[in-house]
Amino acid sequence: MSYAAAVDQLNAMVPELYASSGQPRHKFSLDEIRVLLAALGDPQRRFRSVLIAGTNGKGSTAATLASILTAAGIRTGLYTSPHLARANERIRLDRIEIGDDAFAGLYFRVHDAAQQLVLDGKLPQMPSYFEILTAQALLYFAEAKVQIAVLEVGMGGRLDATNIVDPLLSVITDISIDHTEWLGSTVAAITREKAGILRRKGTLITLPQHPEANQVLGEVAAELGVRGVSAVPYMPPMDAGSAGPYCINVLGATIRVDSPLSGAHQQRNLALAIAAAVELACNHGFAVKPAAIAEGIRKTRWPGRLERIERNGVEWILDVAHNPAGAWALRAGLDQVSSGASEGDPPRTLIFSCLRDKPVAEMAQILFPLFDEVILAPIHTARAASLDDLMAAAEATGVRATVAESVQQAMQLAVEQVRQCAEHRLIVVSGSVYLVGEARTLLLAEKGVQL
Repeated sequence: MSYAAAVDQLNAMVPELYASSGQPRHKFSLDEIRVLLAALGDPQRRFRSVLIAGTNGKGSTAATLASILTAAGIRTGLYTSPHLARANERIRLDRIEIGDDAFAGLYFRVHDAAQQLVLDGKLPQMPSYFEILTAQALLYFAEAKVQIAVLEVGMGGRLDATNIVDPLLSVITDISIDHTEWLGSTVAAITREKAGILRRKGTLITLPQHPEANQVLGEVAAELGVRGVSAVPYMPPMDAGSAGPYCINVLGATIRVDSPLSGAHQQRNLALAIAAAVELACNHGFAVKPAAIAEGIRKTRWPGRLERIERNGVEWILDVAHNPAGAWALRAGLDQVSSGASEGDPPRTLIFSCLRDKPVAEMAQILFPLFDEVILAPIHTARAASLDDLMAAAEATGVRATVAESVQQAMQLAVEQVRQCAEHRLIVVSGSVYLVGEARTLLLAEKGVQL
């Protein structure tokens, strides 16, 4: 079967969080992914792994750690979610995303195995979209004989399909309020779900963060006899500032930390990745040297995070700030990444959309006042917030907003505004992975968005 057929079938699957009624589909155990993987030969047992959970920053941390391990000459798998444009992005081997033929072949093997399990009465239903992709990734890594796989948790941790592995390290990034329908309405409740990736007598790598999160992580770690490793020694020196490279001591040597990922918040993600690499080197036999850590950081690629793209003299910044914590990080990072006018802030236009289960009004209050113009765009998902709700959120901020009929039209409207202004203008696209993914595809297309 072809790659196109595989993608069509996968895209036609009901997302694991929503049934046809639009209501959440809850899953309360890992039993189904366990049965599926057993039928596939338990590929997750054929390589070592690192599991990374958190609300924000887990993808950046995972991408950086995988890049470091690859730079060290270690055959490394990377599994992340969601994707910006193509599902292949989620599954990578030594920085290279899985090819179309391999993706299709794995998809049909997993799908057919699952279908047979349903027919045999061993599964009550077909696995979810995310479970299928997770099984594909684990099978790919096993057959590629990776030495280690870095796995980003999809949501939560305790019941996430990725939690089927037995990780060498559990890394937990910054935790904040998100996915309250499934994880709980407090930082403490959400943290307890994410702490589900910890293993008895295992290792936790984290940084001090929200007091409630610190308390819960400490309690769970104590219950399980987990050894805690702080990434604080790998944070930049106090005088390093919020932008640009800095030097730290790692494994007895001084290295230059020069990441292409913009924003001061990335310093925390970098520290976690470095701490994980050091732990793998010192306690698990992986040959990671200081030079490989510096090289891996420098070669990390993780698009859609304060990503700058220039087209025909127009500066675009794409950022998947999909919750309030992400919105605050974007707000803090804009001055760092925008080239702007020589004096004062450049006029700014925001193209925005988000999912209906996000706190739209709160995100609008954080972001919209920074911009001269806001253009609201529809996104292709049943989970999208309505344009009426987006407009109501915009009106509450007092910022002028325009509704576009599509993402492409929103981008064209933004470019028209650029043409009407003699000053340098900045266009920011943010609020949803779906929005950023579509906008990025249009910008990088051969013809690009018409300017």
